[in-house]
Amino acid sequence: MAETTEQKSTAYNPSEIEDRWYRFWEEGGFFATDTNSEKEPFVIPMPPPNVTGRLHMGHALQDSVQDALIRMRRMQGFEVFWISGIDHAGIATQNVVERKLRGEEGLERKEMGRDAFIERVWDWKEEYGDIIWQQKRKLGDSVDWNRTRFTMDEGFTRAVQHVFVKLYEQGLVYRGNYMVNWDPDNMTAISDEEVDNVEKNGHLWWIKYPLASGEGHITIATTRPETMLADTAIAVHPEDERYQHLVGQKATLPLMNREIPIIADEYVKPEFGAGALKVTPAHDTNDFEIGKRHGLETIVCINPDATISEEGGVYAGLDRFDARKKIVADLKQQGLLDKVEDYKHTVPISSRSKSLIEPLASRQWFVKMEPLAKPALEAVRSGEVTFYPDRWKNEYFRWLENIRDWTISRQLWWGHRIPVWYYTDDNGEVDESRDFVVSVEQPESGMVQDADVLDTWFSSWLWPFATIGWPDETPEMTKFYPSSVLVSGYDILFFWIARMIMAGQHFTGQVPYKDIFITGMIKDKEGRWMSKSLGNGIDPLDMIEQYGADAVRFSLVLLCAQGQDIKLDPTKFEMGRNFANKIWNAFNVFGRFMEEGRDYRRTRSFDELELVEQWMITRLNETIKAVDEAVSRYRLNEAVALIYDLFWGDFCDWFLELIKPAYGEEMEEQKISLAIEVYERMTTLLHPFMPFITEDLWHRLRTREEGDACIVAAWPKANESESNVEAAELFRVLQSIISGIRSVRSQYNVTPSKRIAAAISVSDETEAAKIGAQQSYIKRLAGVDDLSVGVGIDKPAASVTVVVEGSEVFVPLAGMIDLSVERERLEKEIAQKLGFLASVEKKLRNESFVSRAPDEVVEKERLKAADAKGELEKLQANLTDLG
Repeated sequence: MAETTEQKSTAYNPSEIEDRWYRFWEEGGFFATDTNSEKEPFVIPMPPPNVTGRLHMGHALQDSVQDALIRMRRMQGFEVFWISGIDHAGIATQNVVERKLRGEEGLERKEMGRDAFIERVWDWKEEYGDIIWQQKRKLGDSVDWNRTRFTMDEGFTRAVQHVFVKLYEQGLVYRGNYMVNWDPDNMTAISDEEVDNVEKNGHLWWIKYPLASGEGHITIATTRPETMLADTAIAVHPEDERYQHLVGQKATLPLMNREIPIIADEYVKPEFGAGALKVTPAHDTNDFEIGKRHGLETIVCINPDATISEEGGVYAGLDRFDARKKIVADLKQQGLLDKVEDYKHTVPISSRSKSLIEPLASRQWFVKMEPLAKPALEAVRSGEVTFYPDRWKNEYFRWLENIRDWTISRQLWWGHRIPVWYYTDDNGEVDESRDFVVSVEQPESGMVQDADVLDTWFSSWLWPFATIGWPDETPEMTKFYPSSVLVSGYDILFFWIARMIMAGQHFTGQVPYKDIFITGMIKDKEGRWMSKSLGNGIDPLDMIEQYGADAVRFSLVLLCAQGQDIKLDPTKFEMGRNFANKIWNAFNVFGRFMEEGRDYRRTRSFDELELVEQWMITRLNETIKAVDEAVSRYRLNEAVALIYDLFWGDFCDWFLELIKPAYGEEMEEQKISLAIEVYERMTTLLHPFMPFITEDLWHRLRTREEGDACIVAAWPKANESESNVEAAELFRVLQSIISGIRSVRSQYNVTPSKRIAAAISVSDETEAAKIGAQQSYIKRLAGVDDLSVGVGIDKPAASVTVVVEGSEVFVPLAGMIDLSVERERLEKEIAQKLGFLASVEKKLRNESFVSRAPDEVVEKERLKAADAKGELEKLQANLTDLG
């Protein structure tokens, strides 16, 4: 054997086998991808985890699905490549390292300087950056670890710089002063897609602005009184008759004593507040546009750190929210606060820091997205790219049809420096009078590079091709691009999935993948997002420790219906653990009879097999076909459910029960051979979902040659020549008969050891002959000694009737139970049930109760009555059966 597999215990212990088999795979080179192979490629780009990452349940779900596909295609003869790597995660990584340096060494980033800080980030990356790889190994990921990439390695950085320069040359990258979403905690601009619009309870402050003429005032309503310090106008709607006479006049800005014009603009909504709008071009996107239309001055009163700037006068230096309180108090003291109302409104929150976004006018770099979005829309509309499930394409269309330009510059130190260079003056400062130069290399000595870095997603959107050598025409690009399928959650549908399609088409002329499989997201058992604050997270490593990696993988895939969120309770992993135990113990049923070193092979033809054997092989072939079909539609949950039913329901509960010998006897060699044959095909079918236990059991079945492994065994194919639909249908009828008799035994609490009698009345002699020929199965599994099968058999006295497949199964109760005791028990229970029903019906006849009680209470009583009637029918039928 290639690996020692001596069985030391009948109990399955995952910890005894999982690490051992992973070493066997990795050291044996089973994960290796061969660029020179002539096999058809199958490629999945793994969503790169952040360098700060630890394995969470979302990774476990995604990896279980992706690795199942990778392992399956490897077994089917494809040259598989699971593109893997780590994302540098600009903001997240910079924040982690800053906190570490501050907490452990008392160092501040800005005091250290850029180069020294970046050096420490690289040190941190080398120390902690691959922890998640070790954790993914625990899950069983079959990744070629020699091909992992990092989004800031040399080759990837070159690709990112190339893209920026190319887009600039094409007029798709530009620099400009525009309103951006400013994250004051991270001190950087972020894109629209990184902002969560959250509904919150707030206030609406109504403020009086005195007219400069001294003749009254004009009232505005605002949710952000602190921004009034930078107001440069008041706007009203040109058709609002209340204010038409004021257009062209001036008002005095409260607290700042600065005169500002009253202007007319169609953007103003007369129905909001008092119908007049304070205009703050530097701190509101819509106000910024109004300011451009009317040539208004732009005054910045809020600093990047969310404190009030020097333009804020006496409020300078205050935090924006502290300034708000003082401004409101001062307005009230001066008699300029008209009123305050409670107001529910939507506020922008940074998805990263959870800080309130500050709209700021800032000079940033942008990508024109509309020219890139049009081909990406067409790719999905034409069917070149297919979503599974199909409904997610509508969300994709919604994003791309309403796309806005992408802010790609970030005011960070960790990340890809923007490849733009500036001339400097004699003082070493950027000379704004001269044009900048866009270039990967420094154009001239003395020029300085742009201090900002690119958005992390600006590198991630190149993932499917920058990882394999682009922009060079490498053998990997030729072999492995485009990818086959992308598996991802819907949370990054626009951030990553859509952008990769845009980038792939624009830079390579091809979509980056043909299929997109959208999984649901993991939530807790109550449907809440998992978070540290709620304390409801489930650590997959803890679950692996407790249940085993196979159990975790199996359970997650089984729960993963396309696009539906998973409400996860740790107890759900018991399904996988119980299944693993069942698989393990199933081997022992026939495995204990195997002679070591002996090669068991079936010598009987399919036609020579017994009914249950033909049925088992037919069911196996049916399942193989059904699994292939389910996987082709990315319904992996259905595929694994089919295998589960085959293994547990068909193989264990029926096949093994009928072929195993009586206690103390040996199993026939040909039955062992067939059990091994079926079990071997089932383990290969299950391997992609539960790789560790199947690899171990696969090696126990036969003596293997060096280099043999379940991971590279041939994927099972349905054998059409070994299928008997009629035999399978007959066995299904026998199953129904056996189940019917078992239900009677259970109903009357007959112990398993007690043998009983039964009679089966069928419609014709042919059916009687078929069932009669197989009566040994019924006798064995239903605990029947005396069985008669015939046409038109009369019902015996004191017997129970079960209708099965158009036939009647009679189970005589005499001799099975004490009829007098059972009759007395039933009569007593019927009397009690009649009394209960009478009391409920009396209550329902009470008009006072029905009219006054809540509807749900009345309905509950009606259900009680209906249930009692149904139970009475069953009890009286059972009493009638006693005769």
